[in-house]
Amino acid sequence: MPEADGPVPLRFDAGVGAGPVSALLQRPRQADLLYLLGHGAGAGMRHPFLQAIADALGAAGVATFRYQFPYMEEGRRSPDPPHVAEATVRSAVTAAARAAPELPLIAGGKSFGGRMTSSAAAKSPLPAVRGLAFLGFPLHPPNRPADTRAAHLSDVQLPMLFLQGTRDDLADLGLIRGVCQWLGARATLHVVDDADHSFHVPKRAARSADDVLQELAHTLAAWAKELISVSSAR
Repeated sequence: MPEADGPVPLRFDAGVGAGPVSALLQRPRQADLLYLLGHGAGAGMRHPFLQAIADALGAAGVATFRYQFPYMEEGRRSPDPPHVAEATVRSAVTAAARAAPELPLIAGGKSFGGRMTSSAAAKSPLPAVRGLAFLGFPLHPPNRPADTRAAHLSDVQLPMLFLQGTRDDLADLGLIRGVCQWLGARATLHVVDDADHSFHVPKRAARSADDVLQELAHTLAAWAKELISVSSAR
């Protein structure tokens, strides 16, 4: 696949009879790795936040492979059932590895996309994936604190990065800290001050939305590059 500064449209079969879905490969000219980036439940791969984080990651040397879940591709509002979403994640892993076979691969995504990635990885390994990175792991429904959605993470045998805002109403900070503690060395938690589940910060905050994007991108890139460096040295 030729290198490109902007997103390159692709398509792949989502599996389990769901049909083809769209994807975007965004690859900087000096990419060190590829991040498979699933979208959130309410917005697709072209959402402004996903484009902005893809741009910021690209500036940090990380290529991205964004993709649609079948329900979003078809214009439906309700997310796919887990077995369809998990099959789509697996198909996206294969498509991403085919699109940039020489780049080490990490996977995850925003909210729903990240949780479906970890759910798939908990059931059986995702080929070639070195680690998982979550842009706001949705630990529970809004303002209903619980950690049952994290139970499957104990079966994920990969390093995991959690990027979580202090004002995230889908992930009580005390609970997400507890999850990361029981996951032990597999989990790294990075807390983004003043950010909500969408990584918005209030106007009174001392930094801008772009500052938050840069923090997310540089933290994810540094974690992933260190992970790739360590695993390659073994």
